[in-house]
Amino acid sequence: MLPFPVMSDADRRPQIAAHVRAILDLAGVDTAADPEVAGTPERVADLVLELTAGLAEPEPVAVLPDTASGNGLVIVRDLAFHSLCAHHLLPFFGTAHIGYVPGAGVIGIGAVGRILDHFARRPQLQERLGERVADYLDRQAGAAGAIVVLEARQMCMEMRGGRKSGRVESTASRGVLVDGELRREFFDRIRTARAAGEL
Repeated sequence: MLPFPVMSDADRRPQIAAHVRAILDLAGVDTAADPEVAGTPERVADLVLELTAGLAEPEPVAVLPDTASGNGLVIVRDLAFHSLCAHHLLPFFGTAHIGYVPGAGVIGIGAVGRILDHFARRPQLQERLGERVADYLDRQAGAAGAIVVLEARQMCMEMRGGRKSGRVESTASRGVLVDGELRREFFDRIRTARAAGEL
């Protein structure tokens, strides 16, 4: 929740643009003289509003009541996502593999991607993004189990610090997918898809 009264995007956009222009000026970029960056503050403001939209939007409603939902493992693989690292506001991006075991209802398959996108649109660490999605599946969808595996490139790792490229993998799990046979099935199915070249 935002710690101040929520403003409309139309009200926030010029204020964000003014701050971006001030940052560029302090960095020695002449936004008044260079036509290539003349509109950059406004474009960055639009980007900021888009990449942080999940902070102000209500959580998606994705549960379909279904008392005959069964107890089998449902997996949605290879969902593309992007978010912002909270430490440097640099992007991290990659793929998500999300599994859940239905509880009181089922989740519309198309909604799984919307859930991921909703929680990705805010500054955070990769691990926290996975936890947020798993928490939603556990709390809002009433899943008997949930697991979220994120594989991502981190621009803060590649552009700062050690400046090494690589992929960071994180896992968050709840309920019957914390351990046991269904968890092994999830990872077996992901490994099989990867070996077959599907991932």
